[in-house]
Amino acid sequence: MSVDKGIFRRRQRQAEVFDYHTGEPSPTPWKSDEQIDRYVPTHCCYCGVQCGMYLKVARGKVVGVEPRADFPLNHGMLCPKGSTAYQTVNHPDRLTYPLMRRHGKESPLERASWDEVLNTIATRFRALQDQYGKDTVSIYSGSSMSNEKCYLMGKFARVALGTRHTDYNGRLCMSSATGANERSLGIDRAANPISDMLHADCIFVIGANVGECFPIITSYLWQARDKGCKLIVADPRQTPIARTADVFLPLRSGTDSALLNGMLHVIIKEGLIDEDFIRERTTGWEETKALVEQYPPERVARVCGLKPEAIIEAARMYGRAKAALIYTARGLEHQSKGVDNGVTAANLALATGNFGRPGAGYGTLTGQGNGQGGREMGQKASQLPGCREVDNPEDRAYISSVWGIDEKDLPHSGYPATLMIPAMLRQEIRACFMICSNPMVSLPDQHTVERALRGLDLFVVTDFFLSETAELADIVLPGSTWAEDEGTITSLEGRVIKYNKAVEPPGEARRDWEIVCDLARRLGRGQYFDFHSPRDIFNELRLCTRGAKSDYWGITYEKIDEQNGVFWPCPDPDHPGTPRLYEERFGFPDGKARFHPITYVPPAEEPDEEYPLVLTTGRVIYHYLSGNQTRRVPFLKAQAPYPWVEMHEQTAQRLGVVDGDWVTVRSRRGELTAPALVVRSIRPDTLFIPYHYGHTQAVNQLTNPVLEPMMKIPEYKVCAVSATRAAQKPDWANDEDTQALLEAGRKRHELPSAQARANPVLR
Repeated sequence: MSVDKGIFRRRQRQAEVFDYHTGEPSPTPWKSDEQIDRYVPTHCCYCGVQCGMYLKVARGKVVGVEPRADFPLNHGMLCPKGSTAYQTVNHPDRLTYPLMRRHGKESPLERASWDEVLNTIATRFRALQDQYGKDTVSIYSGSSMSNEKCYLMGKFARVALGTRHTDYNGRLCMSSATGANERSLGIDRAANPISDMLHADCIFVIGANVGECFPIITSYLWQARDKGCKLIVADPRQTPIARTADVFLPLRSGTDSALLNGMLHVIIKEGLIDEDFIRERTTGWEETKALVEQYPPERVARVCGLKPEAIIEAARMYGRAKAALIYTARGLEHQSKGVDNGVTAANLALATGNFGRPGAGYGTLTGQGNGQGGREMGQKASQLPGCREVDNPEDRAYISSVWGIDEKDLPHSGYPATLMIPAMLRQEIRACFMICSNPMVSLPDQHTVERALRGLDLFVVTDFFLSETAELADIVLPGSTWAEDEGTITSLEGRVIKYNKAVEPPGEARRDWEIVCDLARRLGRGQYFDFHSPRDIFNELRLCTRGAKSDYWGITYEKIDEQNGVFWPCPDPDHPGTPRLYEERFGFPDGKARFHPITYVPPAEEPDEEYPLVLTTGRVIYHYLSGNQTRRVPFLKAQAPYPWVEMHEQTAQRLGVVDGDWVTVRSRRGELTAPALVVRSIRPDTLFIPYHYGHTQAVNQLTNPVLEPMMKIPEYKVCAVSATRAAQKPDWANDEDTQALLEAGRKRHELPSAQARANPVLR
């Protein structure tokens, strides 16, 4: 979308004259030529790439950012989000003091003191637990926090509250990848560093919009292509990288496992498997081989909406490569059979021996900043730190000994985040402490989610902005941004890196870990949370992971600085870390990977006469997750200020819609009205709506809450919908700023390139 430069310049001037700590006009605004006091080395706060950057500090405030050329992943590059990340730190929307509803659910949030809110939380949590049992209180955490904070939330749930109900928003994003990795490979981490792309002969990307979700990684794809690497892309939309792919497979949403089985069928038939690797390093091959005999290209083409020749070509290209990489993301994982989809991708890599070598492997691209570390630290419903299992007797005994508690007092497995909502509706869960999550945008079937959260006896949210979810809270605690604290993050490569503190939190806001430790003291459990810095927390975390699959024991803050990050597992201080997994063995006791025969199962909801189209959702380059941060950044907001309904021109013609018309999309759960973006780069049977928007702009009003059976992730990427030309614009489109941005955005709604229009495999 093109930007109205006048609007953007006006917003820039407004940003310059505000004191972002007080929200008042500043008599001495920062200017671009002002002397910088310090350059603080750190990393971007957004996606799992975690690009290295410097925060520029002047007069005690973060005033800018510069990319770090020394960090080995981004090499001095930043995407639009990273380039503007600093603008959230001093933003006038920052929460700078606690808020509380003093007179019931319908009363307004009012300013309160820290003593008042924390004493109220502790008193009411204890009262509810005394009356209804310890499990009546839940923790709903996040993965855009440091490892130290993620670790602390799991410990706080189990030791300070004694509840078994603790989970996090990674349940909505990475849990299918976790299930597939654990079932097939035994370790939940990408097998290769991103730099291995430069050693690959073929890269297969399925269900991942790399160009928009991981822009910096795109440079590695282009470098690999310059060296002769072949590129295969499977996606219902012709994403930016798909437009240059050697083979593009525009499959129907929800048919990934059929496609992967079909490719393996061809690879077996043409003798492209690695028999030595299969024999020496895997189990379960014969059963999988027998299963994929049922998936010849002709059958798979009918299921996926492709041409058989395209499937055969992709299989040959992948199978003939000396070293091949497979990358997946939410397109493949956000399904009711997301784990199965990941397993079929691993089957393909295992059958061809593509593990444990430069340029050979399988990995999932992590969307959240600490999506990798956040799923290792013990904040998950079934997990203890180090990817230990909460119901495993040996793991329980070890963690109890580190924490200094009796093993019988350590709760067992609780509800995952997606099952907390029905438990709230049943009043089985009556209170929730939430941090770093915005389920009023991120969970499906949001009308039900709102009823559940409003019905809680006590709902507490810690955040640094008043998100759509925080608006429903009884108590809101002002927390800290990444620039206001230090701590470690684990990137999508499995590289443990470190944030460094640049400034203090504004006003009365406090660092998140200090809030949690203070609350633990008021709950009478302070002796277990005697931490005075993130380093203290990290050292206990290291001990908890010692000897576990995700072993951090040999990682220290100093080692991270010396090596520019350390890959886990790192079992002792002299160990350099492990950039590439599976060079000698997989993560099972016998060292062998597991094949699993996977039968294709259709999506839980398929098109019918009433709802004839498929809706899929995803990201755009200008926003991050629920948009709670990026929708407040003027440049990013101007580029993508509202959702849109992307549809093929054939679909638009059938509906009587032209580019820019307002369209109402309905599912069995709700409806949304947004402008049409008419293109030729999406399947005619499919609609796409980005998910970064809240309230009546939230696409998750429509999505299907059906869950994957193993990991309980919702089926965001496939649901049946109808679409009609809207009779009128929605209320949100009537304000002056939005109308100006709508007009400025028309040019972005142009049809894609001639290559996209002349797609030879789209049916």
